[in-house]
Amino acid sequence: MKAHRALSAGAVIGALIAVTSACAPQSSSTTITVGAASSLTEVLVTIGEDYMAANPEVTVTFSFAGSSAIAEQIRSGAPLDAFASAGTTSMEPLATEGLVTDVTAFATNTLMIATPPGNPGGVTGLADLPGATVLVCQEQVPCGVAAAKLFELNGLEITPASFEPDVVSVLGKIEADEADAGIVYVTDVLSSEDRVEGIAIPAADNVTTTYQGAVVRDAAQAEAAALFVSYLTAPQAQAALAAAGFAPAP
Repeated sequence: MKAHRALSAGAVIGALIAVTSACAPQSSSTTITVGAASSLTEVLVTIGEDYMAANPEVTVTFSFAGSSAIAEQIRSGAPLDAFASAGTTSMEPLATEGLVTDVTAFATNTLMIATPPGNPGGVTGLADLPGATVLVCQEQVPCGVAAAKLFELNGLEITPASFEPDVVSVLGKIEADEADAGIVYVTDVLSSEDRVEGIAIPAADNVTTTYQGAVVRDAAQAEAAALFVSYLTAPQAQAALAAAGFAPAP
């Protein structure tokens, strides 16, 4: 299925998106809310639609933001039933604190350089980044953690022009030609279609991010949340993730 157009940062961060399906009834007996990394926005909407078509008694809603922001919401008692994180840096502390359970890895993603159409900065690879205007995610956000690891791995000294709240914000500014390059995920470039250009990073020089799902300890619908988290590893969900450019979890 062709990817939908990427949502703008303003439409994603802090927004609660109810996924509806023509196959679902007008009212459902159970509603679960999943806090999810913004890099999962489009694919989780698709997965949610598929899940509700197969489980019409359940309504799945999503709150998309940076994984670190979702983690803080969980600590603050936000009414979330499940968490789908990019990377492990936000999920592992929650598990240690006993705030989430049933942690399940369901996908991986790698980084890519995104440039505006036409690549006006002339960026051809990692070696060009030190002399370019580069955008990355905030350091506590998984895509920012991954970018920092990428630069360290390749011995690059880069002072980003901006630290964005999540990968969708980075992508949006690259689409608007506000910088020469941004560090985003492969899946973000794929979903943007022709609104950005992607420059691949060799596997030996790249960084892998693992995506995990978990049930929030104080979930109002813990049983239904656990079933949805388990579904993320089911064949239909995995097919949707693969179509969006994600790779399987190790």
